[in-house]
Amino acid sequence: MTLVQLEYIVAVDTYRSFVTAADKCFVTQPTLSMQVQKLEELISVKIFDRSKQPVSPTEIGAQIIAQARIILQESGKIKELISSQQQDVLGELRIGVIPTVAPYLLPEVISAMLDKYPELKLLIWEYTTEDIIHHLKTGVLDCGILATPLTDPNITETPLYYENFVSYISKNSKLYKKKAVDAEDLNDENIWLLNEGHCMRNQVLNICRSTKNNRLQGLEYNTGSVETLVRMVDLNGGATLLPELAIAELNAKQTNKVRHFKSPEPVREISLVTHKNFIKKRMLNALKDEILEIIPKTMKQKKKKDIVGI
Repeated sequence: MTLVQLEYIVAVDTYRSFVTAADKCFVTQPTLSMQVQKLEELISVKIFDRSKQPVSPTEIGAQIIAQARIILQESGKIKELISSQQQDVLGELRIGVIPTVAPYLLPEVISAMLDKYPELKLLIWEYTTEDIIHHLKTGVLDCGILATPLTDPNITETPLYYENFVSYISKNSKLYKKKAVDAEDLNDENIWLLNEGHCMRNQVLNICRSTKNNRLQGLEYNTGSVETLVRMVDLNGGATLLPELAIAELNAKQTNKVRHFKSPEPVREISLVTHKNFIKKRMLNALKDEILEIIPKTMKQKKKKDIVGI
């Protein structure tokens, strides 16, 4: 039994396809299939049910794959030990980021990291929270940047900053004349929301428990973009909630429509999350340091702020 064979069965389980798994492992499909078959013959167990599409593990196969993931994670610690002695930040870091954080945080962070660490390769995907957690557990991602707390015993959370929610209000709204608002003010307002699956949608609903989702006659609009929410308020009225970092992307006219909440302001906790067996500590610390470098000092403290659950 070899580590390569274990890598192959984990890849097949992750992608549920021998062809895709081979592509991700940079080998031919016959080579990967042969190694998986050799492992099955060695242990006299069928790991995968090939009659199903997509391919799926057998009951015992799922248990073997779970153990293979642990073995591979532990073996990877040898490389991490060597890297820590060399004091270098190098290798590949696979990051998942929720779409309501990525455009406001990552461009500056990416630029700084690529400049400081030329031997570091960043692979970044925008995913929902549910997808990030799944990919952390299956080993597709190394870390995630998302809203917490998650209360998942298999996930380690490192809080980075506390980002205020602000309201974005149409000029036609009676709330436009207010200097600051509270959640009750929004009860009678039509609120534009992100679609299902986005944690920020849940947080907005938790803030505005009695508010109405915006439903214009003949329209049900589903979006995963904060920028689209802004445009919908601009063109169709109503209101929405934005993360504070998004304000920097607004023009002067749009900034006039932003209203902060009265104290204690509702905030979301943004954290760096990893699987509990994560081993690329040096790369993770480098990422954390770069994020904290660009975050305003006021967002690093949670005093007088109300963390909204997801």
